[in-house]
Amino acid sequence: MIALALGVLAVAVLVLPAPRASALRTQALLSARRAPDGPRSDSGGRPGASPRIRRARRDDSCGLAAHWDLLAACLRAGMPVADALGALADSMPTSATPGSSRTSAAAALRRTGELIALGAAPEDAWRPALDCAATAPLARAARRTARSGSALAGAAADLAARTRAEAAELAQERAQRAGVLITLPLGLCFLPAFLLLGVVPVVIGLASTLTIAS
Repeated sequence: MIALALGVLAVAVLVLPAPRASALRTQALLSARRAPDGPRSDSGGRPGASPRIRRARRDDSCGLAAHWDLLAACLRAGMPVADALGALADSMPTSATPGSSRTSAAAALRRTGELIALGAAPEDAWRPALDCAATAPLARAARRTARSGSALAGAAADLAARTRAEAAELAQERAQRAGVLITLPLGLCFLPAFLLLGVVPVVIGLASTLTIAS
């Protein structure tokens, strides 16, 4: 009887907290579902971006790097800066993905190309691109290189390489963070199993031995 009571007590201690954990998980899921109606940050996005938005931003960075490579190739082939910017703007998608800035980048580059074709000064021509966060680094480099297409080609290639490196570094940091966070659910799953299969039988066996000895 003592062994049976100890076994029931051990199982109750392990099993009873489960409803509380289940309730907490349910509450977290409900909070996540209510997130779209929750508070937003000053920039219009939510304080914690969803994985889909973060993935879209990472894909957007890789896409911008490819466009900078395209710009460098056009300029190295001898295309005028205005025509190269127009071709680059035409190659960008017309619809933005969540968290993306490609549409505004295309408009800024197209406007910059038009100003360059009209003969505007570099400081004035690149102002639309400078006002766009996605094209601001290119605009700053273009202002330094002035009207030299070859120098701008090198700056665009460097910008593409730097954008890819930053995206790769960010992806690596997130992968390392995921490796750390994944240990928590594994521990929550394996610890109760270890206690039920490893500790409880030993306790019951010791209790049975003590009962028989007495």
